[in-house]
Amino acid sequence: MKRSAAPFSPARRDFLQSGGALVVGFTLPSTAFAQLQPNSDAALGKTVDINQVDGFVAVNADGTVSIYSGKVDLGQGLRIAIPQMAAEELGIGLDRIAMIEGDTALTPDQGATGGSSGIMRGGVQVRQAAATAREALIGMVATRSNKPADEFEAVDGEIRLRSGGGGIPFRDVITRMSGDTHFLLKVDPKVKLRNPASYTVVGKSMPRPDIPGKVTGTHVYVHDFKLAGMLHGRVVRPPSVGATLISVDEKSIKGIAGARDVRIGNLLGVVSPNEWDAMSAAQLLKAKWTDSAPLIGTAAVRDWLRAGPFERDEMLVSKGDARKTLAATAKVTAEFFWPLQSHGSMGPSCAVADVRNGKATIWSASQATHRFRETIAKALALPRDDVRVIYLDGSGCYGMNGHDDAAADAALLSKAVGKPVRVQWSRQDELAWDPKGPPQLLALEGAVGDDGRISAWRTEMWIPKSTASLPNMPLLALDAAGIAQVPGITTGLVSQNGDPPYVVPNQEVLVHWLATSPLRPSNIRAPGKIANCFAVESFTDMLAATAKRDPVDFRLQGLSDPRATEVIRRTAALIGWQPRPSPAPAANGSGRGFAYMHYKHNESYVAMAMEVDVDRASGAIRVRRVACAHDCGLVINPDALKQQIEGQILQTLSRTLYEDVAFDKSRVTSVDWASYPIMRFPDVPEILIDLVVRPQEPPLGAGEAASTPVPAALANAIFDATGGRVTTVPFTRERVRAALA
Repeated sequence: MKRSAAPFSPARRDFLQSGGALVVGFTLPSTAFAQLQPNSDAALGKTVDINQVDGFVAVNADGTVSIYSGKVDLGQGLRIAIPQMAAEELGIGLDRIAMIEGDTALTPDQGATGGSSGIMRGGVQVRQAAATAREALIGMVATRSNKPADEFEAVDGEIRLRSGGGGIPFRDVITRMSGDTHFLLKVDPKVKLRNPASYTVVGKSMPRPDIPGKVTGTHVYVHDFKLAGMLHGRVVRPPSVGATLISVDEKSIKGIAGARDVRIGNLLGVVSPNEWDAMSAAQLLKAKWTDSAPLIGTAAVRDWLRAGPFERDEMLVSKGDARKTLAATAKVTAEFFWPLQSHGSMGPSCAVADVRNGKATIWSASQATHRFRETIAKALALPRDDVRVIYLDGSGCYGMNGHDDAAADAALLSKAVGKPVRVQWSRQDELAWDPKGPPQLLALEGAVGDDGRISAWRTEMWIPKSTASLPNMPLLALDAAGIAQVPGITTGLVSQNGDPPYVVPNQEVLVHWLATSPLRPSNIRAPGKIANCFAVESFTDMLAATAKRDPVDFRLQGLSDPRATEVIRRTAALIGWQPRPSPAPAANGSGRGFAYMHYKHNESYVAMAMEVDVDRASGAIRVRRVACAHDCGLVINPDALKQQIEGQILQTLSRTLYEDVAFDKSRVTSVDWASYPIMRFPDVPEILIDLVVRPQEPPLGAGEAASTPVPAALANAIFDATGGRVTTVPFTRERVRAALA
């Protein structure tokens, strides 16, 4: 913390040490610092340096604290969890903390928000800043009072003597002792953190501050946000992917007062002061496009993955000699397929942009506001510092859906008309044009040795290269307008967890990277790991059946990590698993399945068991119960964590049972809830969750890991119930009946 150059004299403070009490003889400033909202200009000009405490923490004149987070709450509960972490380290009540998130003018660039990084990286950085601030405040008071620092503590927004008595409010310490209203101090990544045994806020199920507003309909989503003079915009998409705009008949919307068309290259849009008029104009506007048929069609995806063209092969894992061992042993083989999928957010994307006078402000539900600022600044030919992106809640985000696209739409339309523009996508826009989770194909070979353990394993993966964590996802509006794009958000490390988590002396994982992708790809929840775990854990059950071992016992014998074995044992106990040799299909079509995942091999540990009923005649699947033990280290908010786990289980059940993007050679054809169905409330099973609480361990990501074992546990339960192995997602009735045949 920066010290004042002026001498610290009794005239500047009245420190009396009487009866062990700490008494301060000065008052707070007469005006209080306003509580900030995400769209407030009150703190403009503050540092956003990620290395500075002031980038993350501000102590306000009214005794409250503002926390500035570059990570945003996409529904995963960061809006309560990060303030809990800050409150614990600072020593102040949670009710006196406000969090400002995702505003590029106010918050540090902590990278894109992902399910695995919000707490593990973003929250930890805020915690370090808060702890650095606390230690600096204590150190300053200790220095001025000529007492050892360990005699002081930060409690309830004050620095107090541990021996008791009154204290000095944080703000007074800063303004009256340092001569500055800021910390002017670097974040210490090795700062001393509070002992978890003393936690009073972290580890408690504090209520999320956004829930009351969401329940009562008063919470402001980006869809609700309005500006004076704002126009409503819609983009008219081409009838087929890659089509070029030939002509536009402006007269076709002459009957709609105030509506006008906007054309920028192949980007065609309409704007109007009235939203209904904008929707009507978009439907009525007549435009001529070239024919285009650049796609391969849904039915060809699996063969396309096998055939290429390929960019290169990459050996990810090579231990022992898997090929030689498999050639000399009776082996088991299987092939698993995962389709293209949409994000399927319940509401379509929306954004508001105000691009005027050489400045741009965009309100967006983007999961990467800082990165989007780089993209849109270049697209608008503006200096980065003249572009501000402010996060507002959207309709759900499981990776990059249409949020950034809608924001780019709004920005280009606003620049063209010189007024603020709000762009709202339709359901058809969302399902037809959002970037898709990519397809994956995995072929596995394995063998069991005489000792009943896995002796060899090979995984071959066919994945589009555009999913190899490359920043190459062009935004629709910029592409149509012919604007060169800077790299965008990555699509994730989709090749992770393609190898088994169990001890296997001979193993190999080979990836065939395809040069392109069937549709514009995106990172979608737990990118790639769900499909990989589906293959690996389904195949593990197949090997357990070969060894005639109970699936749980078979897994336990291949693991030595105590955290892994604990989640497996807890899950088995939670669902009442009784060991029996596998397979043993039940005559009545009821079965159970098990799966395990160590996410990325270095994050959360998750085990899952399911009980299902399968109607043999129709192929209908009913999931009755799901049990999950989850270990993500330090748990910040147990209820919020359970909500995340429940959401992951339900969403991934939906993806496994129903979701598959359909497209022909020109366009996506699954553009509504009938053609792209998702799970409905009557299908929700009973969910049992057991949290493994490890307060001495670092917090790990919890927004993705519980998704990964879902399809394998379900496939294994179907096999247990029927003896049929389903290896292609989604598990339609036709595929279940085919597996039984």
